[in-house]
Amino acid sequence: MLFGKLMPRDGNFFEKFNQHADRTVQAARAFALLVANYGDAQLREQYNREVDEAEHAADRITQDVSRTLHLTFITPIDREQIHTLINTMDDVADLLQDAAETMALYDVREMTDEIVRLTELCVKCCERVKDAVSLLSTIGEAKSAEAALKTCEEIDKLESDADRVMRTAMSKLFREQADVRELIKLKAIYELLETVTDRCEDVANVIEGIVLENA
Repeated sequence: MLFGKLMPRDGNFFEKFNQHADRTVQAARAFALLVANYGDAQLREQYNREVDEAEHAADRITQDVSRTLHLTFITPIDREQIHTLINTMDDVADLLQDAAETMALYDVREMTDEIVRLTELCVKCCERVKDAVSLLSTIGEAKSAEAALKTCEEIDKLESDADRVMRTAMSKLFREQADVRELIKLKAIYELLETVTDRCEDVANVIEGIVLENA
């Protein structure tokens, strides 16, 4: 039993999840500002940088969780759930950075209504993920467990909305875009943004599993 007494207990994982969710929301909101101010090169660079900074901060938290997990003897929830949750959350932040970088690398000319709509859905999904994550520390309480499951349902609905926007965007793109290069660029952006919502849904699924097993 001496080994167990010497090893850290708990690891403050819930707080680290909250910190990561905060950084992801920061990245999403910075990306939304990037889209909204795309015509201004200086602001575009500023918000691109803010997306990068938020993603790098999220990466550091992910690495911290992995290190802490290896050093923690007793964890508040299943170790595999901790590992899966933080890495799935990190995928969301990575994809937001990928979308911002792809816009810059591909030199996308202008923002379409579909990019704006998908971006709005990405921000809402990230905000709902943050809400759901904030409830994990108290899921032993029926009220928190119910709220977490309801928030996960909201994320699922937002992801479904993004699917519909994506289908409409692709249909319009292939019907109306005559410039093949521009078509390829926009298709890549649409796919990245829709995948952000997919990963948010993955996070919601992990949280649902945690709630059902621990509530």
